[in-house]
Amino acid sequence: MNSQKDYYKILGVAKDASADEIKRAFRRLAIKYHPDKNRGDEAAAERFKEINEAYAVLSNPEKRKQYDAFGSGEFHRRYSQEDIFQDFDFSDVFKDLGMGADIFTRMFFGGGRTGAGFEDIFSQSFKDAGAGRYTSQGTYGFQQSKPRGRDVVLDLKITPQEAMEGTKKIISLHTGGQPERISVKVPRGIKAGMRIRVKGKGIPGPGGRGDLYLRIGMLVPPGFRINGADVEIDHSIRFSEACLGTQIEVPTLDNRHVRLKVPAGTACGQKLRLRGKGLVNANGMRGDQLVRIIVDVPRRLTRRQKKLIQELIREGL
Repeated sequence: MNSQKDYYKILGVAKDASADEIKRAFRRLAIKYHPDKNRGDEAAAERFKEINEAYAVLSNPEKRKQYDAFGSGEFHRRYSQEDIFQDFDFSDVFKDLGMGADIFTRMFFGGGRTGAGFEDIFSQSFKDAGAGRYTSQGTYGFQQSKPRGRDVVLDLKITPQEAMEGTKKIISLHTGGQPERISVKVPRGIKAGMRIRVKGKGIPGPGGRGDLYLRIGMLVPPGFRINGADVEIDHSIRFSEACLGTQIEVPTLDNRHVRLKVPAGTACGQKLRLRGKGLVNANGMRGDQLVRIIVDVPRRLTRRQKKLIQELIREGL
């Protein structure tokens, strides 16, 4: 499978296209390159396969999110073709295109068809991906002759530093009937909400074990807020420091402190930027850390402080 496919380009939509725009583009292209309209045209058959593959990813919010985050090359290193078409309901696609059950059966399982049908287009890809043989059931749908066991989803919490640098985690499992410990590589730049797939570590079944999916969660240090690859933290200064300027020490995600200059006249709520102190983004570059300045207003004042402030008022401050 080509690991550099641009699914947006294949469907002819923008990267910010809505779900409805993606669906309309898919319908238009699927009808145009439908094998029954292009019998014997291998190029059209291949194009039809690409269209369905693109739609299987972009119509799934989670897969689309990871495709956008990782980019085409890294996405295909993480997702096999079996993963891409997992949970993709062919029956809904066929019905949405106005295809009856007789057409479905003929295209997948013979029945006098000529040229390139759906079976030709998809069956080899699924076999290569280890999906096994499929048989028809009723008027639509697929069922493996020997179904795999169920997939398992577990939560895995990591620190921001582990997300930035990558790490290895030892996972204890009890899915195969016996206690099992496996080592899992957490790639650099992974984000909260993404999943890591470990093949064959799910529940056993007649056709083999299902897969294990590790859902990533972030252990955010107290006081930090995550916004994509950027992080944000609040820091309080005195009113006099806001007026005259100062230098402060700010904690970072990698357990260090850096000095930050606060310019004179900094307003309450103003954000100062520490470049390259955030998380690693999909391109391998670090985001920034934003420091939101909070001007501390004292609740109680001494007599002298009150007198000085009254003098400031008279001076127009």
